[in-house]
Amino acid sequence: MLDVAVIEEPAAAEASLAPLRARILAALAEPGSAAMLAARLDLPRQKVNYHLKELERHGLVELAEERRKGNVTERVYRATAASYVISPAVLAAVSPDPSRSPDQLSARWLLALGSRLVQEVGTLLTGAARARRRVASFGIDAQVRFASAADRTAFADELAQAVAVLVSRYHDESAPGGRTHRVIAGLHQIPATDAGAEPGQENAR
Repeated sequence: MLDVAVIEEPAAAEASLAPLRARILAALAEPGSAAMLAARLDLPRQKVNYHLKELERHGLVELAEERRKGNVTERVYRATAASYVISPAVLAAVSPDPSRSPDQLSARWLLALGSRLVQEVGTLLTGAARARRRVASFGIDAQVRFASAADRTAFADELAQAVAVLVSRYHDESAPGGRTHRVIAGLHQIPATDAGAEPGQENAR
């Protein structure tokens, strides 16, 4: 079982988004047969079996083993991954394009960058899984609380300068056998969890 699987086919995305099939996928974190899942989810076995076959057809579940019980063979399934991400490639015609309106101060542009990140890394993961190789990547996740909007702006300026210096230092356009990597650095407010808070409430600070 993979840690994360990337769904790149529209039909597979549609299958995974159906509420009942999503419940079945979650339940198959532990292998189970149609009868076992029916008991876990309190659903008719025939209904579960139908949805299992559809999920298997789209590569979201797989046969883990077959058990012989008397004259009956019980098919035990498992999810192909612990979690799934739907690639923006599924909606290629309407997915955001970061080259359309580049603007470092635009939240929509940041979202477009994130969309491209999911699509590109998803493609790498899919290829690496087939080749049974790892993807060379690096990520940083940090939180910073700014005392003022001025501090936030100063931080963003310093971050942009630091990245530009590193890129200019290590970028080698003519390196034989070199591989181009994409660097993305983003900064956004963490959405409030307080039910009474307004989204973007702190943006005016």
